[in-house]
This record gives sequence, C-alpha cells and structure tokens, in this order.
Amino acid sequence: MVSAGLLLFRVVEDGPEVLIGHMGGPFWARKDAGAWSIPKGETEPGEDLRLAAAREFAEELGSPPPAGAWLELGEARQSTGKIVTAYALRGEFDPATAVSNTFELEWPRGSGRVQAFPEIDRVAWFDVATARTKLVRGQVTFLDRLLGLLNPPGETQQA
Repeated sequence: MVSAGLLLFRVVEDGPEVLIGHMGGPFWARKDAGAWSIPKGETEPGEDLRLAAAREFAEELGSPPPAGAWLELGEARQSTGKIVTAYALRGEFDPATAVSNTFELEWPRGSGRVQAFPEIDRVAWFDVATARTKLVRGQVTFLDRLLGLLNPPGETQQA
C-alpha cells in the first residue's frame, strides 16, 4: 500500500510550526500522543503522488492546499507496512475551517450498527517538538526532513 500526504508548515517567531490532524473514530477518540497524522491517503497504482497528496489534503481538511512551492520529504514505512510519500508546503490554514470526509464503521463492534466518523476530527498547529509527541511514530521522520530543508547543514537548528 502506498499513501501520499502533505505537511503544511509556517515559520513563526519561535521557529517552524506544522499542521497535523487528530485521527477520527472510536479507536483514537481517547488518545492524543501518537494519534495525529499529516493529511494523507491511499493512492491508485500509477497515480501522480503530488496530485494524490493534494486530493487527500482537500478531502481531510475541506479545502485545497494553498499555493506555493512543494518540498519533497521522501518516503517512510509505517508500522502497518504502508509506504507514505510526503511533501511539505509553506502556507496558512485556519484549523477552525477544517471539515473532514468520513468513513463508516460498525460501532460498537458486533452491534450491527454502522456509524460514520470523520477521518480527521480536529486539526491544529504545533511547534515541531510538540508535533513529535503527537504524530504516529512512522511520520516523525518527516519532521526531521523538514527541519533539514529549513536549516541546511552549518546553520543553527530551530527546533
């Protein structure tokens, strides 16, 4: 399985911040640490990964990504075995405007009742240190790669 995602970032006085989303549904409802993700989703075979990342951003946040230059953050294998290709984009987004698409799940399990849940139930900006604790483990590497692009070797690190 291959997914593509987009990590929106901005640079504020204290350094870079990233926009990530808390995963929706009953499994993640009471979790915070390790329960957040970059907006991402599965791709079709042969699909352009940037177009897929833009589509997933729009589906999960309810708005297309802002205009700007995309930075490649490469691939990372998740604990599920899924390969995520991520991009970074500098821009602004108001978390209060986020409206996620939904997925259906039988809940409670075994009840026969199917409910709809948002893929992302909330969105927020975090400094990189805080985002490290919130992101699922397999996506933390994208933060390091973003910092590497923002702070080339020989310059002072900002997070």
